[in-house]
Amino acid sequence: MTAPNGKNTMGIEEIKKAKEEAKKTITRPSQKVAALLIALGPSTASEILKNIKDEDLLEQITLDIANLGKISDEDLNEVLLEFKTVFQAKNYVAQGGLSYAKQLLSQTYGEQEASKMLEKVNAMVNTNPFYFLNEADPSQLANTFASENPQLLALILAYLRPELSAQVLAFLPPDVQAVVSMRIADMTPTNPEILSTIEDIVERKFSALLVQDFSNAGGVESLANILNCCDRGTEKNIMEWLDIENQKMAQEVRDLMFVFEDIIILDDRAIQRLLREIDTKQLALALKGTKDEIKDKIFKNMSERAKQMLTDDMEYLGPVRAKEVQEAQTGIVNAIRNLEATGEITITRASVEDELIE
Repeated sequence: MTAPNGKNTMGIEEIKKAKEEAKKTITRPSQKVAALLIALGPSTASEILKNIKDEDLLEQITLDIANLGKISDEDLNEVLLEFKTVFQAKNYVAQGGLSYAKQLLSQTYGEQEASKMLEKVNAMVNTNPFYFLNEADPSQLANTFASENPQLLALILAYLRPELSAQVLAFLPPDVQAVVSMRIADMTPTNPEILSTIEDIVERKFSALLVQDFSNAGGVESLANILNCCDRGTEKNIMEWLDIENQKMAQEVRDLMFVFEDIIILDDRAIQRLLREIDTKQLALALKGTKDEIKDKIFKNMSERAKQMLTDDMEYLGPVRAKEVQEAQTGIVNAIRNLEATGEITITRASVEDELIE
């Protein structure tokens, strides 16, 4: 809009829109991805991060996760709605082809943005039924499902992640466990149309289970939780980049994480409990090329016979790929985190006040 004096001015609606945009904390695509990863939770987010091959994009998303801080419900809902539209687009493609999907997306985002979304859709895989329950709390799911028809519960559990289904079963009464398990075993293929209808009903009925408080989402703690679930290669790559870009932030993240080298801070009781949890061959692989102090910490808590067997296994392995060592170390770190989560061991980091000054 141009005023009589020749200067460009903005209309009332444009001013309102500009003000609304200024209020938003999530505007860039990488920030939207960061917000989505925070919403999905550390486990799922780590799986996504390790599959991002573009290093520049990975670094930017990592930085955004650490810097986002508090995310308003309004911003988060907008981001989730946008991604939901993209994910649904693949169904539009299946139903009516690319032109049909583009038509629907264009109505909301415009033709240019719709084209970008369809490019993403082409790289997506089909979503499993009841995917929206995969991040719900298993005890909540069990409490809600316990009074449902066992056949419905069996159908849902058959499609959820196996580890989540197992947790849900554990919370169910013994008699319900038995009936549901039998129904799962006897289940025959379900008509896709019927399955889709059931999925819609379940999503509406149990949508309240997915409501979470994201007021404190984001920040270095969120990033540390995600990296704690990543494989060693991804974790190392991101931490090295953070060390270069923002050393203070990198240290804050590192202080909240437990990495393989931190085994030396575990007490002897924790080490002994860990050794009962992991396989000797996995441990031998994980210790290849590590510092002597880490090996000494492990050897100290083993019998002479077990120590000799471990040493023999390490020598027998010979040269091994770094990726295999990283995977073995990731498995052991996961075991340590699981033991801490169940309260079987305690990980205590020395604070500044506890440090010895000579």
